[in-house]
Amino acid sequence: MSTKLHAAGNQISVIFRSPVGYITTRYRARPLHSSLESIPGGTYIRKAACHFGWDWGPQLPSIGIWKEIRLEGFRRARLAEVHLRQFHEEGRVRVEAAVEIDRWEPGALQARMEVISPTGEVSSQAVAVGGSAGLLRVEIARPEYWWPNGYGAQPLFAVKLDLLEEGLELDQRSFEIGLRTVELRREPDPWGESFTFVVNGVPVFVKGSNWIPPDPFPNRITGARLEKLISSAAAANQNMLRVWGGGIYEEDRFYELCDRLGILVWQDFMFACGIYPLDDPVFKAGALAEIRENVQRLRHRASLALWCGNNEIEVGWAEWGWSHPGMASLKTAYRQFFYEELPALLAREDPGRAYWPSSPSSGAAFDHPNSSDRGDAHYWEVWHGRKPFSEYLQQFPRFMSEFGFQALPPLSTIETFTDPEDRNLTSAVMEHHQRSGVGNELILSQLAAHFRVPSSFDALVYVSMLLQAEGIRYGVEHWRRSKQRVSGVLYWQLNDTWPAISWSSIDYFGRWKALHYAARRFYAPVLLSAGRAGNRITLHLTSDLREPVEGAVAWQLEDLNGRVIQRGEQPVRLAPLESALAADLDFSAEVNPKTARKTILVASFLRDGKAVSTQVVPFVRDKHLDLQDPHLDAELTRNGDRFTISVTAVSLARFVELSFQDQETIFTDNYFDLPAGRTVEVSASLPAGWSEGQARAALKMRSLFDSY
Repeated sequence: MSTKLHAAGNQISVIFRSPVGYITTRYRARPLHSSLESIPGGTYIRKAACHFGWDWGPQLPSIGIWKEIRLEGFRRARLAEVHLRQFHEEGRVRVEAAVEIDRWEPGALQARMEVISPTGEVSSQAVAVGGSAGLLRVEIARPEYWWPNGYGAQPLFAVKLDLLEEGLELDQRSFEIGLRTVELRREPDPWGESFTFVVNGVPVFVKGSNWIPPDPFPNRITGARLEKLISSAAAANQNMLRVWGGGIYEEDRFYELCDRLGILVWQDFMFACGIYPLDDPVFKAGALAEIRENVQRLRHRASLALWCGNNEIEVGWAEWGWSHPGMASLKTAYRQFFYEELPALLAREDPGRAYWPSSPSSGAAFDHPNSSDRGDAHYWEVWHGRKPFSEYLQQFPRFMSEFGFQALPPLSTIETFTDPEDRNLTSAVMEHHQRSGVGNELILSQLAAHFRVPSSFDALVYVSMLLQAEGIRYGVEHWRRSKQRVSGVLYWQLNDTWPAISWSSIDYFGRWKALHYAARRFYAPVLLSAGRAGNRITLHLTSDLREPVEGAVAWQLEDLNGRVIQRGEQPVRLAPLESALAADLDFSAEVNPKTARKTILVASFLRDGKAVSTQVVPFVRDKHLDLQDPHLDAELTRNGDRFTISVTAVSLARFVELSFQDQETIFTDNYFDLPAGRTVEVSASLPAGWSEGQARAALKMRSLFDSY
């Protein structure tokens, strides 16, 4: 019987003290490095690091309770903990549940487990529990396997645990699981050591992005908002999200959505870009308890692929000048925590899951953490180092877990935080919503290298999104072509935490930027990509399908008005999960300095005569293309609550953008190339209450030609 509760007059008090006041006091006594854009001292408190500011978000260290509060009452006994594990052997799966029981009175207890297949088939076992623990086992003779997005289906099995006494239910727990194996394969190979996620025995090329908190105030993040973001990732052919270590451990509904949509989760523990007081026993004990509770909460999830110790702390110790004599005890504490204590905790709480000490890391403490020979890599030289996009071609990481380039959000988002007079990239308001120091200057310098100067602010917004999409595409296509060596790509970042100029492909309001449409194309299961060196073009075909791919690669060298100069076609067959050179073309005789500005290569991979993937390859940078008005034309056809838009052009229309006046619509494709004489068909949902005539009148189209 509790001595804390009374029949009446119970009161619970929660006292909130200033987190900024606390960290400021601690920081003054012992300064510890944290993110340059944040309020100093944030590493002293177990709160989302980004709440104190980051290079994409504001300084808004909130205070309050943002999850449910409840009192739980039990009688006689309860299920204190349930640990579900899977064991796969020769086409059969055994699900085990290790249960821990709190009991307050003696009695004959029974634990019962049911596993219910997606089709309703029930397998069960019940066992007597005499002490405080028990083990239940259920065999699944006909398992249906869970696969990442693009590799197969995502069937989920319901698991129900009951604690009974003489048929009376004392406690109950429910879970959803997917039957699969996930391993991180690290083996010697010709380039060093692999870093490959393997699901159900199949090597998976990871295609995804990094996830940050979608709002500075977690209580404002609704289920609908999470579903829109994660569904958008899946719609862009992504199969992994990395939950970045400067945010929060997401709520259960985040992982439920990832389970249902086939999105693997790389889960950082919540430490990022700073020195934490891990030599303080009280701080460390709290951090370990936090980690243990979240591991126990999430370890049954089908989507959970990896635990990772932290974000960019190891590279900070190795390369950012933190290692000086005054920090020796903290560096030792770091190594002990992330290389000894966390692995030991995970060996007890989740022994079947891979653990990685930091991102990036080589897997050995402070030993070349950003190595291209082993482990994962963060590559920021194109952004922070101001190097050209072509520098991506020189990088061959084993796994690219961070790289990125910024863009402005769509104009409709900018209008939510500006007045008309503020809509200039260097206005005070626009610079306030750019948290990356000289970020706007970096955008403009790269823009000038690739595109003509836009003629208006609206055009600048559009071209900045094209610049971001092209830069990320350049890197991703290169790494997918190199999939025997590179095992995955996670661009920075999927989403925004507020309306901002940032690295995101989806803005704060859920609007897709050009990058997200580009991701749908460059992350497609079958990709035709091109490499160009002068007048020589190589065409590569990359497949992430588990079955062979057959078809043909067809290409046309043509001028911007569609006049064919040369054409070719050749059959191609790819083995499952393969990338191969499909064609090596030299146009030195056909293309010269006088014709290069008016000439392009249009190449497609055809399956059953239909183009699956298409590339338009100019021989000069976009700013030097001799584009003419393409006279875009569109025909709309309604089909129920959806409509199809057939777009044509009389000359090359580069990066065609479709939109509807004052309506938010996600199209099946956007910011696409439209060579002369072709038709591109795009579909979308019809806005509620709209007629076909309204849609036709509201449709807006533009291309790169219209930006200058």
